[in-house]
Amino acid sequence: MADVAFRGATKRFEGRPAVDHLDLEVADGELLVLLGPSGCGKTTALRMVAGLEEPDEGEILIGGRVVNDVEPKDRDVAMVFQSYALYPHLNVERNIEFPLRRRGIDAQLRRQTVHEVAASLGLQELLARKPRELSGGQRQRVALARAIVRQPRAFLMDEPLSNLDAALRMQTRADIVALQARLGTTTLYVTHDQVEAMTMGHRIAVMDCGVLQQVGAPHVLYDRPANLFVARFLGNPGMNVLPATLDHPGAHFARVDGGHVPLGDDGAGATGQAASLVVGVRPEHLALSPSGSLEATVLLVELLGADVHVLCQLGGDTKLVVRQDASAPRPAIGDGVRIVAATGSVHVFTGESGARLGGPG
Repeated sequence: MADVAFRGATKRFEGRPAVDHLDLEVADGELLVLLGPSGCGKTTALRMVAGLEEPDEGEILIGGRVVNDVEPKDRDVAMVFQSYALYPHLNVERNIEFPLRRRGIDAQLRRQTVHEVAASLGLQELLARKPRELSGGQRQRVALARAIVRQPRAFLMDEPLSNLDAALRMQTRADIVALQARLGTTTLYVTHDQVEAMTMGHRIAVMDCGVLQQVGAPHVLYDRPANLFVARFLGNPGMNVLPATLDHPGAHFARVDGGHVPLGDDGAGATGQAASLVVGVRPEHLALSPSGSLEATVLLVELLGADVHVLCQLGGDTKLVVRQDASAPRPAIGDGVRIVAATGSVHVFTGESGARLGGPG
């Protein structure tokens, strides 16, 4: 096993940085998720570890060794792609054993290893089939098995579940988490899906425009986002963000369109650090209440099984979403409502840079 590290790693395409001075360490045996929108640099970072892209600046380390000049085949990492990348003319058994055959492993040992890994992934009955005879979930398990038989120092997974339907994604991500925990192999997992990130990662590294925004345990990023980008990106729907003003520095209430929200002691103590403010509150921390300090008009009511999302418009163009239980009384479109924010739930950010006031926790 091995840790993986980026030290000032930078990669440019046509003069523009796809990854910009990335400093990040992945501990031995950790499952770290690189999360961000398309084009944020997460796949480029992964490909630098694999040796498929060469950094223009900085270093990539595997097991404490700088590997910038090491050939991909000699880095002892295994990559799992979104596209499965199976050999169509080989059956499942031959696909899985391919890395072992290339290494010149004895045929009996190859067969034993393949059957052990296939059993761990529920592929025993499929070994004689060709890839075209498999479902998407089965093909992805074959791709995982082919990576596992190599017993690499690190797994690199590039959006491996994107081609699966919702039910298969849920099952396969559970399989990957269980497998990684059993093997204890250092894993970098790239995704734009925040549900995958929140449910799979020991830690999440959020990227945007090639820059690392925040890294930490899932609950830390969700509860105390370092900036507005992380606040909006994590959560479904994301955090409500409202421009705000204060009556005076250190005030315990911030004025927003439609009324005001409580800042609490921590938020009030941080407000003197910025000339302009933005406040954020997650939909589950808002409620419709006759005593609410915000006045709004209901624009849309979405029933999502156990939850209801109520989209409301405050004064001006400001909109926010309130999440409520499906059993609660439901407003109608066009209703005037009042909204209350839970005590201690309001986050405060600078209007200039979007950084969290008081630090990310």
